Formats: sequence, structure tokens, C-alpha cells
Amino acid sequence: MDAKDVAGKTTRGRTISISAALSYFVFSLVINAAGNVLTVVTSQKIHPPFLGSAYWTAASAGLNKSVFGGSNSMLGWVFFGVGVVVAVLNVVLQGHFDWRKFVGNIAFMVPFSLLISYFANIFSAIIPDSHSVGMTIFYVILNFLGVGLIAVAISIYQRTNLVLHPADDLMQILRFKYFKGSAAKAMWASYIPPTILAIIAVIIFPDFSNYGLGTVFAFLFQGGITGLGDKYVFPGLKHQGI
Repeated sequence: MDAKDVAGKTTRGRTISISAALSYFVFSLVINAAGNVLTVVTSQKIHPPFLGSAYWTAASAGLNKSVFGGSNSMLGWVFFGVGVVVAVLNVVLQGHFDWRKFVGNIAFMVPFSLLISYFANIFSAIIPDSHSVGMTIFYVILNFLGVGLIAVAISIYQRTNLVLHPADDLMQILRFKYFKGSAAKAMWASYIPPTILAIIAVIIFPDFSNYGLGTVFAFLFQGGITGLGDKYVFPGLKHQGI
């Protein structure tokens, strides 16, 4: 199917090799996992907590805390479970079952979940609790940086379009099927499921430590940063196979 990329140019099929696409994908997968965990850990290291983490991350971390007590070793599994549920939602929104895309959504979650647990253990060990205003300000900057890393990663692997995180596939479906290519509008619409998930998590265990300034920042700017990433991060990489 023909589509227009963010620059308004019509694209058809793929214009880069699979090896190049895989290189972009692996790079984006690593920075996505690192960015997600960075938002969680910086939020945990400030007392009292006010920072919060990226939107989907906050919902998944909140569910992990309400069900597993916030275990770092279980965080990746919670991300995996949430991803499977969203993959099913994507099938519903598409109106048909594309088994390759569905399997790709699930396949994405395996290395991503492992990287989440890996970075969670490392960052929790090396980032100390904040005991000063200066450290707190630094952690706010790191938290926002984490959101930026997530947004850039989404931009890269949505454009390679090999396999996607189910939440980002959801955004891409909304972006090109319902919002005429607008990354920001699609991102906001894709936040409806994690909002519901967050409400359920808070009902199970009334804890708001995963929601705060960083969550608001992600809600307002993550989609826009993704759109900027399309233009300025690897600008020669156009959306493939849309």
C-alpha cells in the first residue's frame, strides 16, 4: 500500500537492505529499554517521589509494584504481559489478523523484556538516592533524557518497520489509519490503554510513585519528539513497508 512519509513523499515497499534495517532496529531496541528504565529508576531514587516515569512505563511499573511489590526481576515480565495484551488490541483495531505482525509484536517483547530487566538491575545499583537539590535536578534531567531516548527509539524502529513493540505498533496503526500521519495525535490516542491500566494498578495498590512530572512530560512531548526524530535522527531513513 502506498503511503506518505513525514516529508510528504510517497513511499512503496522497502528502500533499505535488511542488514541495515536490523542495525537500526538493534540500536533502537537498546536505547528504548535504557530510556524506559532510566525513567523508572530516577523516579525511584527521589524521596518523596514526584518525578514519575514515561507514560506506558509508569503504567507497567505501577502494575509491577501493585502485583509484585516493585521487583526489578519481575519488571521485564510485566512489560511482556502488557505487550501481549496490546498486541491483541492491535489486531482488533486493524480489523483483521496479520499473523506475521502479531508474532512480530510478541517477538519484539522477548529481547526488550530481557533488556528491561538487565538495565533495571544495573541502573538501580549505580544510581544512588538523591540527597540534595542538585542531585534531584540532575535526576529530573536524566528522566527527561530517558523520555527522549524512548521517543527517538520509537522513531527509528517505526521507520525500519521490521517488528514493533505492541504499544508503538498501536501508535503506528493510529498514526497512519486514523490521524493522517500525525505522530503527536497518535501518541496521545495510544495513551488511553495505559491510562486504564494505571487506574487499575492504583485501585489494587494505592501508590502514585510512578506518576509525576516525568509522566506529564512524556504525555506532552514524547509524540512530538518522535516526529522530530523522523526528521533529524537518521533523516535518510524513511518509513519502510507502510
